[in-house]
Amino acid sequence: MKNWGSWTIRTAVFGTLFLVTLAVWGQGGNPPANTEESRATSGHGMTPIEQTYKGSVEQQIKTLHEEGRQAALKGDAGFFEKYLARDYCGIGGDGRLRSKAETIADLKSGAIKFVSIDERDVKVNTYGNSAVVISEASVTLTMQGKPISGDYRATFVYVKQGGAWREVAHQVTPVMKQGQ
Repeated sequence: MKNWGSWTIRTAVFGTLFLVTLAVWGQGGNPPANTEESRATSGHGMTPIEQTYKGSVEQQIKTLHEEGRQAALKGDAGFFEKYLARDYCGIGGDGRLRSKAETIADLKSGAIKFVSIDERDVKVNTYGNSAVVISEASVTLTMQGKPISGDYRATFVYVKQGGAWREVAHQVTPVMKQGQ
């Protein structure tokens, strides 16, 4: 029976990765600038989001990511209502899985309040209509009134959906101090 539990975990992990891969793979890209479809988007082969965020895709993601950090610090749930994908999946430093609705509810209710998010070592890698941001940050927050602080590594996954970049996944892992 021990193998049954291991098999279930492997199947769940593979299934989740498979579904995320399908979601990312199926997003498609902007049409070439010389097609009827591209003229319908903006007339210049760029979506309105791309026109708002000037620069390379990497810069667009950096800008959106920074806006998300600022929104978290302000408790701005509206930002996350707009920029988290419908099927968003977040894993906090406590290991708890949070949906888009749970994440927004936690911000609105004040169950989670960010005091500081001092990000460093931010790296952005783009893959067509998807992007991965990996960073390290010193974070101070309260969760259900309990203060929490520490250094964390985080991974954010963005996918272009309907002409706009959306965060589809996020995972935070505590960074252990040397000797622990």
